[in-house]
Amino acid sequence: MKDNIIIVNPKDSVAVVLCDIKKGESCQCGQVILTAKDDIAFGHKIALFDMKEGENVIKYASPIGHATKNIEKGEHVHVHNVKTNLAESGEYVFSGNQEYAWNARDEYFMGYRRKDGRVGVRNEIWIVPTVGCVNKTAERLAKEAEKLGIDVLAMTHPYGCSQMGDDQTMTQKTLAALVNHPNAGGVLVLSLGCENNNLDVFQPFLGEYDSERVRFMITQTEEDEMEAGLAHIKALSSLIEKDKREKVPLGELIIGFKCGGSDAFSGITANPLCGRLTNLHTSAGGRAILTEVPEMFGAEDSLFARCESKEVFDQATEMINAFKDYYVSHNQVVYENPSPGNKAGGITTLEEKSLGCIQKGGEATVTDVLAYAKPVKQAGLSLLTGPGNDMVSCTNLAASGAHIILFTTGRGTPFGTVVPTIKISSNSALAEHKANWIDFNAGMILEGTTFEEAGKMLMDLLKETASGKLAKNEKNGYREIAIFKDGVTL
Repeated sequence: MKDNIIIVNPKDSVAVVLCDIKKGESCQCGQVILTAKDDIAFGHKIALFDMKEGENVIKYASPIGHATKNIEKGEHVHVHNVKTNLAESGEYVFSGNQEYAWNARDEYFMGYRRKDGRVGVRNEIWIVPTVGCVNKTAERLAKEAEKLGIDVLAMTHPYGCSQMGDDQTMTQKTLAALVNHPNAGGVLVLSLGCENNNLDVFQPFLGEYDSERVRFMITQTEEDEMEAGLAHIKALSSLIEKDKREKVPLGELIIGFKCGGSDAFSGITANPLCGRLTNLHTSAGGRAILTEVPEMFGAEDSLFARCESKEVFDQATEMINAFKDYYVSHNQVVYENPSPGNKAGGITTLEEKSLGCIQKGGEATVTDVLAYAKPVKQAGLSLLTGPGNDMVSCTNLAASGAHIILFTTGRGTPFGTVVPTIKISSNSALAEHKANWIDFNAGMILEGTTFEEAGKMLMDLLKETASGKLAKNEKNGYREIAIFKDGVTL
């Protein structure tokens, strides 16, 4: 009989079913054989042995919650009989760094070397509005430029005015980081003129920038903003036409990791596959960024154990507890997650989702903890403060400097941000059904392809994308930004 369940770790008390199982059917993983006592959907969990009420349910060799009633061997294990163990906050103790050694290979891609020494994987013209009032102007300019054969991306958003305090600062930091992103060969910063985030206020957030490549326009002062804007775009286009790709060590690539629309296989195929890539990339001196702080809840101990120093450990614990306090301050419980789509896909608790989520970080050493939209500096794995929302967190990753985002999904999503957003499906059914969304099928691992083989294929795709191959989100024109907001609107 062919295996129709998978046991992620020998210490687990549950297995994941690889196809729809009917009550009374036999289930097998190697020498483990049991009979299903319920109908169990593809991706959901089955009990490997009896569990008593209150006993921890184990997956990824870690508790994902506790049984709310007695569970018999062969039963469906899900929200009807399992509850989270999460508390509102926690105290943590630094126990030293667990280091892992990986053999890195010399790898290269073809990128654009910028004047300041940084590297870009795209050479585009971006329009960055300082305020939502000029969104349509930005879109019109992009359309008119397209008629001239110039590709322009308008990064529209609703903010930049009627904001106060931290909200305005987050908007300014995010937009400034995008203006300075090396994937942009030229940028037009588009202002209305009277907004809270006017150019006099915004420009200090840019720090040093290439004045030849970054241009500014205040629409209220221009008699014809379309004519003036197109003149800026033409000037930028004449500059980027001269730029050429050159050979760049892969270690200079900054990779962001994200998951969205996860299912029970995300933590078994796609996320661990990304984790292996993280191990290799950081071993070669590369930088990787992991965000989605709420989806670290319940799995934080694994990350804390890999912090390279007590200082990084303290920053990581502060980040986790601050985000939990943020939930509590808004009268929200920290475990009100996963989403309905996650649950439909077989994920029961936030711990389960989180343990699967952080697989993307592999076993890499955590070398830094970053504030929202703060540029990444340290080689290794950085933890980036921010929420799990797909649009906000992908924008956050790009603002932090990610050249490319590896985005794993079990349910599918068309979304992409301003940098190439490579979609990796956790299962083959999704890859076949949504071939126009999915760039890479990690579901092949469930069908006999080894992690090593799949990892080589994913690494090849990463290098090709960094060298100019378009991701599906780019081909489809699915590129947008969203900025974190927490305060009042005036």
